[in-house]
Amino acid sequence: MRIGIFGGTFDPPHIGHLILASEAFYQLELDNILWVITPDPPHKQKQAITPTKHRLDMTAAAISNDPNFMLSRIELDRLGPHYVADTMHMLREHYPHGELIYLIGGDSLQNLPTWNRPRQFLTYCDALGVMRRPGAEFNLDELEIVIPGLKEKVRIIDTPLIEIASFQIRERIAQRQPFRYFLPEAVYQIIQERKLYR
Repeated sequence: MRIGIFGGTFDPPHIGHLILASEAFYQLELDNILWVITPDPPHKQKQAITPTKHRLDMTAAAISNDPNFMLSRIELDRLGPHYVADTMHMLREHYPHGELIYLIGGDSLQNLPTWNRPRQFLTYCDALGVMRRPGAEFNLDELEIVIPGLKEKVRIIDTPLIEIASFQIRERIAQRQPFRYFLPEAVYQIIQERKLYR
């Protein structure tokens, strides 16, 4: 089993997330992708985050029509802080014979040395599926010095230019600007019904 791990706050999940996940699934020849919602991301402690229940419901709704996408509760069912090294360690124990490929943006890859226990995290990954994002630059040679063994695990995913971000959607909703078509219809309906991001 080749399993992609797609982690994030998904606040809210939007069509860009789905496109990126779909490209990763196809290009890396995955069997499925686990969507891992981070309830308490350490790098966003000063940022207001929508309650986990809403993000869980929106993400479940967003991926419900694709049998290759699965929602994981691995970070939801334990206390924080939620470090990806711990998450990948648990997934490695849960899928001892699986090939685990962590999906990561190019900007996050460049910041990987600042993560909690990045070398340990890398040992739990069979590969890193790196999705290039607009304006995101990374230097693999420099990163290899800090995190030995990184280069051989990187798999570049060619993704279309998608200039959609969750924070922009939140801002548009708060400012009463159009936002409907940035989202899957089911996610849009949840936001409307629950009056989120107002």
